[in-house]
Amino acid sequence: MTQKFLSRISAAVLVAAVAVCSFAATASAHTGEWAKFNYCPSTTAGVFKCLQSVTGGGEIILGNKTVPIVNPVTLQGGISEANEEYVSTFYGATNGETLSKTAQPVPGGLLGIVPPEGSPPLVKSLSKFFFENGLTGVNATLELAKPASEIRVSQLNLVFEEGVALKLPVKVHLQNPFLGNSCYVGSSSSPLIWNLTTGTTSPPAPNKPIAGIGGSITLKEEAQIAEVTGNKMVENGWSAPSASGCGGILSFLVNPIINAQIGLPAAAGKNTAILKNTISIALSEAVNAH
Repeated sequence: MTQKFLSRISAAVLVAAVAVCSFAATASAHTGEWAKFNYCPSTTAGVFKCLQSVTGGGEIILGNKTVPIVNPVTLQGGISEANEEYVSTFYGATNGETLSKTAQPVPGGLLGIVPPEGSPPLVKSLSKFFFENGLTGVNATLELAKPASEIRVSQLNLVFEEGVALKLPVKVHLQNPFLGNSCYVGSSSSPLIWNLTTGTTSPPAPNKPIAGIGGSITLKEEAQIAEVTGNKMVENGWSAPSASGCGGILSFLVNPIINAQIGLPAAAGKNTAILKNTISIALSEAVNAH
């Protein structure tokens, strides 16, 4: 059996498992495994399933700056039944945090100084101390750039490792005392559009194709929850606009500096998103029953 064939068998299991499950009357309300869906709008009309995806690794390459994902980011909410193209509409989380605003430290901080590859641990530690502290350190936070209703999900594409599994409109918030509170790459009017796949990308040059992974499926709570581990979604064909709002009233001076340091605007083929996820899905009826 080939890995692709096994992946397709797993796909059938995932799609079917959360559609035919029975509801256990003994489970407690929103505790244990069910606590993942505490903020799913499970009682909202149109919500067919609840979904939580925790990104615990990967990286974002924006222009010439690489930011590893070291702090978990959570995408949560509900999804509709799939349409004729096997795509579901997303419903935002009830607590307003559909995509958690989790800051990631930018290597090298404001000055962009990163020790050479293979440097001794002491050199790396001193570099972090001097260039990634409270004054010179920079955090990058991924935020939704559009309403949650503009997110699209395809469970079928996710597990069959082809096509777009998750369409995500985002922007990147750069945070540092010097940059102020309004320094962004991307906006509601000019978002970063990620068409994430578990398949293989076809980006414009200079980027080269990269491959995602559908992951492995485990059924929990008497087959009422499907959990996908080892999932990797990728996208390296997106473009990024110039930064804006950096430096407050001095933005006319600071924006060009930030753009020059990061390499913005960055055309399609010069940016990459790699998200390593654990995904949990359950029928909204099952969530309501617990």
